[in-house]
Amino acid sequence: MPKPDFKKIGLLTSGGDAPGMNAAIRAIVRTAIHHSIRVVGIKRGFDGLLQGDILDLESEEVSDIVYRGGTILKTARCAEMHTPEGQEKAANICKILNLDALFVIGGNGSIAGGLSLSKLGVNVICLPGTIDLDLDCSEYTIGFDTAVNTGMEAISKLKDTSSSHQRCSIIEVMGRYKGFIALWCGIVGGAEEVVLPEEDATTNQNQVIEQILANRSKGKLHNMIVVAEGVGDAAALAQKIEKATGIATRATILGHLQRGGNPTALDRMWASTMGYEAVELYVQGGRNRVMVVKDGVCANVDIEEGLNFKRPYDEKNYRMMKILAL
Repeated sequence: MPKPDFKKIGLLTSGGDAPGMNAAIRAIVRTAIHHSIRVVGIKRGFDGLLQGDILDLESEEVSDIVYRGGTILKTARCAEMHTPEGQEKAANICKILNLDALFVIGGNGSIAGGLSLSKLGVNVICLPGTIDLDLDCSEYTIGFDTAVNTGMEAISKLKDTSSSHQRCSIIEVMGRYKGFIALWCGIVGGAEEVVLPEEDATTNQNQVIEQILANRSKGKLHNMIVVAEGVGDAAALAQKIEKATGIATRATILGHLQRGGNPTALDRMWASTMGYEAVELYVQGGRNRVMVVKDGVCANVDIEEGLNFKRPYDEKNYRMMKILAL
């Protein structure tokens, strides 16, 4: 494959921030510099692109950021990018800036924005930065491990007070459409039950109450229940449990706490690998691809193909959680 006549690439982070984004930025910038490619940083995602809010990124600008959470390029939602006019404007700005490629780090919405630009002639390379692990074409997304570790630490602390007061604790973790964070937190945190968007919410909540009553009959005086945010109101579930069982129940919502904090070694490693491989792919002529983890290694797929891929729900880990909770 012939190498492109590259000159300059743009780089932005978009949508919800994810720990490890800075590690990916660092890897992209330094790998590009190695290949004598100029990197233009775009602030505040697609919104910043539409406003022309840019800066040159040199090696010094990405020093000492690998361990930092958030994103030095900042991020934002951009309603204008959902319109044909906004997409046309963004594509024209990429051409005015003379960008040979636009690198986008973000989740499904951000990658969909990249796809719209690719259809307007912009070469786009995407990296999956989303704590929810909700890009079905990839086995791993940047930020997931840190979010799980944050949840696990919170569960450990809540278990201490739950045990002391002989209460039931409900902890709501992030995950609007996918329950991977909740399920992993439930397993590694030793929860008695997990409520997931993939499972029938009403049935699942009734099972939670049945499990708590069964645990009390066996002498267990405290319980930990993990709920994904996409299921609904953790506080309402706490009231339902307390009314049905008579056990004092408290709800804790982690919310955006899981987006922050220093990224784990795993997130730093995958973000660095994806960033490096993304630039190498571009140098070799790659166009309109999204970086993914497949069979445990870094790979890439066509953006549209990746967004359209649907991974079937596998309840194996949920069954494992149920058995381990006994």
